[in-house]
Amino acid sequence: MSIDLRCFTYVDILQPQTAGFLATISQGYHPLESQASLFIEVSPGMDVNVVTDIALKASNVRLGQMVVERAFGSMALYHRDQSTVLHSGDVVLEAIGSSIEQRNPAEVSWTEVIRAITPDHAVLINRQNRRGSMIEAGMSMFILETEPAGYVLIAANEAEKASNITLVDVKAVGAFGRLTLAGREGDVEEAAAAAMRAIDLVNRRAARS
Repeated sequence: MSIDLRCFTYVDILQPQTAGFLATISQGYHPLESQASLFIEVSPGMDVNVVTDIALKASNVRLGQMVVERAFGSMALYHRDQSTVLHSGDVVLEAIGSSIEQRNPAEVSWTEVIRAITPDHAVLINRQNRRGSMIEAGMSMFILETEPAGYVLIAANEAEKASNITLVDVKAVGAFGRLTLAGREGDVEEAAAAAMRAIDLVNRRAARS
């Protein structure tokens, strides 16, 4: 079975805003706060149907999302029991002959902290991103883009764990993923550092392969 494992992102405990945001874009089961999550992206895109079938038959995980594109395909699994999610992930890896260490590294394509957003800027951002929370004038904003896209999920969750921030947008499908969060300057800087640590951890594990 020739399936390229682009992204394999396990989230142990979904934070309130991250879970709420994912629920707004979920096509299937809606994730809940404190559940475990597994996001898998593969290439070619149509093979996500095979991977989804394997994962769902391996345990009682719930399917929240499946996106099939020509180049890439992705899916999101959820369950209150972490071992259930991990088991489905292990079965998938074995079936496709891969491992976590063989997943694509997380490349940071863009990162930026913008301080004291102006009112006009805040209005435009809010009109573009209606699924997350709104950013207010005067807040600072952190933007992170990754390739593959799915790695922004672990970055978002770890940022929310670390600091009191507002989750504005999480885009985890497509060629690039994008995380946008906002808050007080100190909180945003702390959250940004946590997000970057999460990405670094992904890459350190891949480097051991």
